[in-house]
Amino acid sequence: MKRRDFLSLLGASGLLAVSPTVAIAAAPSSDAANAERFRRLLILVELKGGNDGLNTLVPYADPAYYALRPQLAIAPDALFKLNDHVGLNKVIAPLMPLWENGHLAVVQGLGYPQPNLSHFRSIEIWDTASRSNQYLDAGWISRTLASNPVPSVFTADALVVGSSDLGPLAGGARAVTLGVNGDFEREARLATLTNRAGGGALAHVLKVEADVSHAAQSLGNARQTNIALKTEFPNHEFGRTCRTACETLARSNGVAVMRLTIGSFDTHQNQAGRHSALLTQLSEGVASLKSALVELGNWDDSMIMTYSEFGRRPRENQSGGTDHGTVAPHFVMGGRVRGGLYGQTPTLAHLDETDNLPWQIDFRQMYATVLERLWQLPSEDLLGGKFQSLNIV
Repeated sequence: MKRRDFLSLLGASGLLAVSPTVAIAAAPSSDAANAERFRRLLILVELKGGNDGLNTLVPYADPAYYALRPQLAIAPDALFKLNDHVGLNKVIAPLMPLWENGHLAVVQGLGYPQPNLSHFRSIEIWDTASRSNQYLDAGWISRTLASNPVPSVFTADALVVGSSDLGPLAGGARAVTLGVNGDFEREARLATLTNRAGGGALAHVLKVEADVSHAAQSLGNARQTNIALKTEFPNHEFGRTCRTACETLARSNGVAVMRLTIGSFDTHQNQAGRHSALLTQLSEGVASLKSALVELGNWDDSMIMTYSEFGRRPRENQSGGTDHGTVAPHFVMGGRVRGGLYGQTPTLAHLDETDNLPWQIDFRQMYATVLERLWQLPSEDLLGGKFQSLNIV
């Protein structure tokens, strides 16, 4: 079997994806050390489709913003002004208590050199932490866990809710995938290959498949247990995603990562209402997520991080929307997070040669922050270079 066909088959299983050829230079950590570090939970929230950062964190003091967006610009009185230059869209009101309590960080100008404006390629770059001209098989978290295994006592490496796409967990993580109502997306089918080959890569895949199937079965049995969270989750799709994630976490013996998805933020047309509704769902869902994590005793050891394949163009289009752009701000939240604004506010009078915003902070600095400051792991080998972590955690 060719390696490309092998990896494609893994991706089709839906429950897990494994790349037995992942090679990391870092020495494996001890089980005890990993048990301690992975109690610090990473929650990734993908804003699928490319969130419009300029209407999320609004540069209200920049006259170029209103010139570029005569229809879509957010008025200053519709903002929570964070300083004399920028303000958060008021539909994000449910997150403001986190800001006021110092547990919400807003990182401005996230991007990377030579940006790609294809949805598929750009999210692949973010998921694998690759350069724009580099193609990697495994996600950045899968590479991390290859040399720093999650202890076997944990139910799984990760929970993925709201999408069967594993994203940064593809290519090696023991990830259990659930729908927004807690249903397992599909059964792994790798066992049907048992008679085709033996040992080596396939044996490893079947072992991981067995581990994940066992985790899914355990969680399925645990669903009979009544989990009565006091937190009230919003009655929309992302609210149900957050409910499923928290109820499953409560029934588990621990996971290192949860990955949640909300979208689509691909607002080429009629953006105003759609974008406001999505930001409302995001903020309501994250606020309920925070409440549930406090209830479960996980908040002080959790870090929630949003990400998206790209931002939107500064100039609105003729369809009442915005097209694929480059940089955008993102949120980091949690009991360990040092809140505030990070990075410089983009200057709309100085766009690049494609009329997009130039990047200010490489997105891999966010990943270095997770690895070095949350999980206390060296990041250079895992990320393929030295990226300065941020003083967020």
